[in-house]
Amino acid sequence: MGKRKKPIQFNDKRLYYSIQEVADHFAVNVSLLRFWEKEFENIRPKKTAGGTRQFTREDILQVEVVYHLVKEKGMTLDGARQTLKTKKDDETKRVEAIARLTEIKKELLLLEEQFDILHEQHKYSSTETEE
Repeated sequence: MGKRKKPIQFNDKRLYYSIQEVADHFAVNVSLLRFWEKEFENIRPKKTAGGTRQFTREDILQVEVVYHLVKEKGMTLDGARQTLKTKKDDETKRVEAIARLTEIKKELLLLEEQFDILHEQHKYSSTETEE
């Protein structure tokens, strides 16, 4: 998986994300997202009266599926479109599973850090009581 500049911190209170935030999340240009919007039926962010794109979590998931197929698997746009038509559910499930596993990994790393801190504190406190 490519390095991402600024992963989006999803928030239950927030419904929409800007095209710049989505572009930063995937470390791609805003113009690429606009291009994909024209090329793929499944990417359809809401637009305000002024034409500003507003991406929901579902929209970002759809971008993630296309990103996975084109950038990570190296498919052509035609190949990605064909895959989405025939195996859309499989690809969506795969991307969702990867996203869930990534979140679990973050949580586990945080727990590991906390355990290390507690271990260090316990080690020093038991040394002090022995003296």
